[in-house]
Amino acid sequence: MHSCIAYHTTILTEHTTSPSSGTSSLASLILPKIKHDSPQKLTYTHNQNFVHYIADAPSSDPSASPTAGGLTYLVVARSDLGRRIPFGYLFEIKKRFLAEHDPASTDFSGLPAYGAAAFNTELKTLMVDYGTTSEGKKDAVANVQDEIENVRGIMTQNIERVLERGERIDLLVDKTDRLGGSAQDFRVRSRGLRRRMWWKNVKLMALLGLVIIFLLYLFIGMGCGLPGWSKCVGHSE
Repeated sequence: MHSCIAYHTTILTEHTTSPSSGTSSLASLILPKIKHDSPQKLTYTHNQNFVHYIADAPSSDPSASPTAGGLTYLVVARSDLGRRIPFGYLFEIKKRFLAEHDPASTDFSGLPAYGAAAFNTELKTLMVDYGTTSEGKKDAVANVQDEIENVRGIMTQNIERVLERGERIDLLVDKTDRLGGSAQDFRVRSRGLRRRMWWKNVKLMALLGLVIIFLLYLFIGMGCGLPGWSKCVGHSE
């Protein structure tokens, strides 16, 4: 549903399949909690979503630029996808991202927010493939099998354990705001519909009134002699 690559807390590239889901707010809460003292592979659980990430450290690749050790590859996915497919996806985006941005020569700390936005399309394509197609899921499992020794160290924690009270409230408020926004949108649409129906009824009643007046004119006029109504209107000498 949401995926990003970040240098510490600076998001370099991201893609969200459903902006209204609010999954990007989860990433914003998790990124400041990630340490890069040593390589990490971890999963946080949050309701029906899992937040999976791979965090590099300077020791991950001594030949790479030190700033490459500050990179985090993160995806928020449905819990029914398990962990193999999301981590297979993360291994793949890491491989492709570093193929485009040579870790030996790229200063990731110098990139601005969304400084690698050209990679957004790649995230979108891989999210669709790995999340919906059978071939993509097979590729994800194959990636995990290639990294099986590393995957054994993946930990799973509940997101509530790492969030401060204020952050949990922010997350709850964000969810409440989205629900409130949906309710407000519904009320606005309802008012608009009522207004349109009212105008429709007004126009219908006006048209009906004109038809009745016209029919009365015809019936009375036929008895009084149209068009001058000579039979009903007296003439003075």
